Amino acid sequence: MKSIYGALVMAALITPAFAQNAPAHDPSVHAVFQNFSGLTWEKTNPELSNNSPEVAILHVNPNTKATELLIRTPKDFHVPKHWHTANETLTVVRGTFVMAHDSDKRVELNVGSYAYMPAKMVHEGWTKDEGAMYLVTVDGAWDINWVE
Repeated sequence: MKSIYGALVMAALITPAFAQNAPAHDPSVHAVFQNFSGLTWEKTNPELSNNSPEVAILHVNPNTKATELLIRTPKDFHVPKHWHTANETLTVVRGTFVMAHDSDKRVELNVGSYAYMPAKMVHEGWTKDEGAMYLVTVDGAWDINWVE
């Protein structure tokens, strides 16, 4: 019992010291909470109508422009070769997404799978029968530069 009491006393004494050294909170940066049902989806290729992938921007850092977004891609869709100015990560949330970069070797990513592409790496993707949804983050402003 003494060791638990001693640990609590030490924590009470040490915590204020750490708090004094904590970086100041930037008031321009705030928490963001969004329910999936309230997301705004925009077609990436409106000319494809219902066969267009859709994107929902979740957050853009006001200072760095780093962006988090969800993309849902319809079934049997090919995302043509492209690259981004910033480093990109992708985590599959639903379905299966097949990816390739700078080669013909394809990697099949299922739910929970992760991919990282450095800035300016050319890559492409495909969905299967069920389509796919994936979380994308870029460490700078979001852009797409089509190769073909």
